Formats: sequence, structure tokens, C-alpha cells
Amino acid sequence: MPNISNRALHMPPSPVRKLVPFALQAKQKGIKVYHLNIGQPDIETPETALNALKNIDLKVLEYALSEGNIEYRKALTDYYHSLGFSDLNPDNFIVTNGGSEALNFAISTLCDEGDEVIIPEPYYANYNGFTSTFDVNVVAVPSTIDTGFALPPVEEFEKKITEKTRAIIICNPGNPTGYLYTREELQKLAEIALKYDIVIISDEVYREYVYDGKQQISMLDFPELAENCIIIDSESKRYSMCGVRIGCMVTRSNKIRNAAMLFAQARLSPVLLGQIAATAAHQNDGPYIRAVREEYTHRRNILVDLLNAIPGVICPKPKGAFYCVAELPVDDTEKFAQWLLEKYSLNNETIMVAPAGGFYSNPELGKKQVRIAYVLKEEDLKRSAEILKEALKKYREEFSL
Repeated sequence: MPNISNRALHMPPSPVRKLVPFALQAKQKGIKVYHLNIGQPDIETPETALNALKNIDLKVLEYALSEGNIEYRKALTDYYHSLGFSDLNPDNFIVTNGGSEALNFAISTLCDEGDEVIIPEPYYANYNGFTSTFDVNVVAVPSTIDTGFALPPVEEFEKKITEKTRAIIICNPGNPTGYLYTREELQKLAEIALKYDIVIISDEVYREYVYDGKQQISMLDFPELAENCIIIDSESKRYSMCGVRIGCMVTRSNKIRNAAMLFAQARLSPVLLGQIAATAAHQNDGPYIRAVREEYTHRRNILVDLLNAIPGVICPKPKGAFYCVAELPVDDTEKFAQWLLEKYSLNNETIMVAPAGGFYSNPELGKKQVRIAYVLKEEDLKRSAEILKEALKKYREEFSL
């Protein structure tokens, strides 16, 4: 038998997807599963994007440019101009196969084996996978549910900086918590980045979906970070186009951009059809974004209120994205999530949640927490909360909690 690399052996499993076999088994038994575990919206993709794909008039589906085709990069430039960043031009963008590849490019551009990146936790679980791929170490700074997962004190970040620190990664608004960073918090991070000459990698793929009249502040708002900032963006959640696999890496730094282009060229090109769809989606998208934001606000309010009404459940109200982290009155949410799929149903229905341990560097910190995505319609969220309430009663009885 051939040997498997240590890199593969140490690749962490996805906390969002590793329970999929149990969900499939439940469905094979005829049980309906409400998927609260994954950020796959049921919102329809913009008609402009769908029509662009239906009406493609090309005789050859050729390679795209490694940096992305100019039509799409111009659309991105116009979009960022509308956000107030009028200094950006198409050369500031490298188009990628989803935000995931943009993160891979950023980490591989900045880090060598054994280098470190600092991340406030809980954090998007795939940051573990991206860093593990390049043998880069995550240094976590814990936030807590009692503060709504606010940014930990900046002094805690400074304590973690070593000669191997290359970047701080944030997600704003956050996956999995929905936390929205304030300008003051971001300003403190910017000052640290400049003081130690490290890079802020700001994952801003949920930028459009912030609530209660608040506005997302981009790290691009700090021009002093021109050489010390990378933005990660994606069309997946903005336009409910997860399958299109189109994102981008944005930077004002020619040095970073030129280095990242070597990785872009090595993987040949981003998806041509995805760029066609994404270019069309950006046209006159204001009404679409406003309607979707209103829908997510409604879903958030329903779900979080229902969760907090369940005895023993604690769930801060997220300010952005479409996720929340809830603490449950159980011994182990990994065990509970599997039990929901293997052993429990309410009138032949159950739910699938993502245990939050996988969103921490130390899984014990998330042992009693789950991430829930409010990407389902109102009636499904209400039914899911009902199932969770009854399941918690049954689980606590069964395991004498």
C-alpha cells in the first residue's frame, strides 16, 4: 500500500460536513433532515446571473486570464468604487475559485512552513485546513459567548506575536458567530499590524448582510495599511451562488499582488462560466441585496428569539452574516449532533447542526456550543427550533443530565 503524507493525515475534518454520512442514513430511513449545519442559502440566485449563463454565446469555453478576465475585474472595480474605494482599479484584484482559493493564495504568499497566523476564535473552521495545507500554525485568541464574541483585548493579540507571526486573520462579519467588528476594534488591529509589520487578512464575504441599521467597516477603510492588508471576497453568499466558485483577493500592495500572481498562474485560471455569472449579478443588484438583507434579518430575529426561549440555551444575537453560535445544556454537542441524526426524530423529522468544537483551536472550548445557519425559510426555522427543544428534553433524560 502506498504511504499517505503527514499533511493528509493531519488535515482536520470539516465540522460542517463530517456528519453528512449520518444525515444520509437518516434520510434513507425516511426521516426529513432540516439542514442548519451549512451556509447554503435557499435564496434564489439573481435572475441576471442565471440568464447570463443561459444566454452564453461562445463557440469555445477557453481559459480565463490567470488574474481573472477584465470584464469581471472591471465589475469588481465598479462595485468597490460604490463602497467608497475609488482608488482601486482592476489590477488590485486577483480572481479566484471561491473565497477559499483567495485565502490559500494569501496564506501561501505570506507564510513559510512553521510560520504563524493569529486568529480570534471561534473562527471559520476551514482556516484550519488552509493553514494545515501549508504547515502554518494557528495561534488563537479566544473570544467568549458572554460578550457576544466581541474582539478580545488587543493586548491579548500583542502577547501572541513572535518573530514567526506573519498575519492576523479576521472574518467581518464573522462566521461562525455573526459578530460585526467596530471601527475602534479594527483601528487597534491596524495599529498592531503596522507596529509589527504584519498583514491583516480580512475575510469580508458577508459584507452585505449586516443588520439593525449597522454598516460593515472594511479594512480597506485604513489606507495606512496599503502594504499590510489583504481582503478576501466571494460571490457565494452575496448572490446565493455557492456553486459558481468565484471570489477574489484584493490588495493595494503591488508586492503582495505580484507574488500571489505566481500562484494564480500555477493553477492556470479561475472558472470562466462563474465570472460570466458574477459579472451579470453585479449589474443593478441594489434591490436584490436589500430584499435578501431584509429576509435574513427576519429569519435571524425568529430563530434567535426561539432559541433563547428554550430552557438552558444561550444565543447572542448576531449583527451580521447568517450564523449564530448557541450554547446548549448538553455534555457534548458532537455526541448530541450525531444522536440527533442516528437516534432521534420528532414525527419523522430531525435537525442537523454543526458542533462548534471544530471552530476552535481547542475543541473543548466549543464542547457545549453549536453553529446554526439561518438559511432556511421561516416555517422551517420554527419547526427546527421545536425539534431542538423536544430533542434537548429527551437527550437530557436519556443521559441523566
